[in-house]
Amino acid sequence: MSEGIREVLVKEKDEAVKILSSKTVKREISLGKSLENNLVKVIIGPRRAGKSYFSLQSINDKRFAYVNFDDEKLLKTSDYEEYIKNLKEVYGKFELLLLDEVQNLSRWELFVNRLQREGYNLIVTGSNSNLLSTELATHLTGRHLQISVFTFSLSEFMKAKNYLFDTNKTQLKSVQGEILNLTSEYIKKGGYPEITVNESIDRNNYITTLVDSIIIKDIVRRHRIRYSNAIYNIIRYLISAFASEFSYNSVAKASGLASVHTAEKYVAYIQEAFLVFALDRFSFKAKEQIKSPKKLYVIDNGIIDAFALEPMLEQRRLMENSVAIELMRRSNDFTKFKVFYWKDSTAEVDFVIKEGIKIKQLIQVTYSVENEKTKKREVKAILKASDNLRCNDLVILTWDYEKTEEYDGKKIKFIPLYKWLLL
Repeated sequence: MSEGIREVLVKEKDEAVKILSSKTVKREISLGKSLENNLVKVIIGPRRAGKSYFSLQSINDKRFAYVNFDDEKLLKTSDYEEYIKNLKEVYGKFELLLLDEVQNLSRWELFVNRLQREGYNLIVTGSNSNLLSTELATHLTGRHLQISVFTFSLSEFMKAKNYLFDTNKTQLKSVQGEILNLTSEYIKKGGYPEITVNESIDRNNYITTLVDSIIIKDIVRRHRIRYSNAIYNIIRYLISAFASEFSYNSVAKASGLASVHTAEKYVAYIQEAFLVFALDRFSFKAKEQIKSPKKLYVIDNGIIDAFALEPMLEQRRLMENSVAIELMRRSNDFTKFKVFYWKDSTAEVDFVIKEGIKIKQLIQVTYSVENEKTKKREVKAILKASDNLRCNDLVILTWDYEKTEEYDGKKIKFIPLYKWLLL
């Protein structure tokens, strides 16, 4: 068994060297000075979002050891001392240990806890949000730092496309046209790093294969689901319902499940695996917030495109999904601030940003305000929410319209989507 582990670790060491020598895009997030302390650095996020690349880039100038538990050969031993013994044989003395996709290891949290107590400086990555946060809260209270890594932002996407622009020249029509072209590509194709950097890879096949792998590894096997067809049906339904309200009743009906409780449980598994996420409807009353329908978003727009049943998807909905992802990224998976949507009987606002007990900002997304009727509807909705939520920081994101206008004594900032994404 020891020989088998060593062979895998040697292969993974070669893969790490290959990753570090390949074309990569420097991410906008950073581990910074956290590498110098003994807190466990926990990197979570979707599969193929670049967690391994980010982690390896962060420790490239350190003496490190690396093990990826996505290789099933490493999961056949229960003697975890074998890992440390073989890591030291393959890497020699190391000061940092990177444990990749650690949630695959049985009772991983006890292993990580012990290594940290023994003085190892650890980085762990995982593709299951609930499993990591629950176990870490139990076993590493106050002794870990969590960072979320998502697929490329628009800025990172543009760097991967080798497009650099002078921010002082963004008012030039030619520059705006080029940026709008890239933004259009980004909100359609999404930001998975590997297929953004390497355009020769068949994008749709890459994404559908990835989703299949997530379903099998992170949902069906992990939760011992007997009938996987129900999961496939729910995922297809949720993807088609992006940027829309949904209920567990509708999920159960669309997937053929007899139990609404089972539908709710399966949706939770899908969210834990970083395929979709949902926002609560904002209300000052907790009971109303819990009972109201949630609004659903997909973790990357490329998934939407790969599974689209319609040849042409509505641009406004793709814009809204991109904004939801960006808010999730900026809030570090909603730990820095909370995001909701707001709706009453006559109006709806896409995003409500809440910090502490205060509503900080309202954001509405629309493709165009050239049509006076459309503009009036969007303005009326955000003004109504402003009065209801006592918030005066009002933003309407458009495709390319930019202006600050005053209505009923309140200023509304109309901002092009690309400018907001590049903030």
